[in-house]
Amino acid sequence: MTPDLKILIWVVALTFVEVVAAALASMGQVGLPMLAGNRESMPPLTGLAGRARRAHLNMLESLPLFIGLVLAAHIAGKVNDTVMLGCQLFFWGRVAHWLLYLAGIPWVRTAAWAVSVVGLILLFIQLV
Repeated sequence: MTPDLKILIWVVALTFVEVVAAALASMGQVGLPMLAGNRESMPPLTGLAGRARRAHLNMLESLPLFIGLVLAAHIAGKVNDTVMLGCQLFFWGRVAHWLLYLAGIPWVRTAAWAVSVVGLILLFIQLV
């Protein structure tokens, strides 16, 4: 498997870890019966549970962009050092963003998110 696709798999793994962490934190706040139910009367998630959910939703907004760009670069045969740097910036930026979000550190979290966006931009530039 090529390095670009390996990073794509690690990004998917990170997204899975994020959803599991969000579910566990939510269960700790509202309990399993509430999560297993229809959630119509579920209270807003706060604290760690709320941050974990928001961090995961933020990843879900970026994930299709990353997948599309990596696959386009791979199919077009344009995987080069810049594409790999973009993949690495996206992955490590998202890891840092998630951990900083869970810790409740706002401004540094935004900087980590910006690193992941730079990774997307590098991928995009290689395709146009």
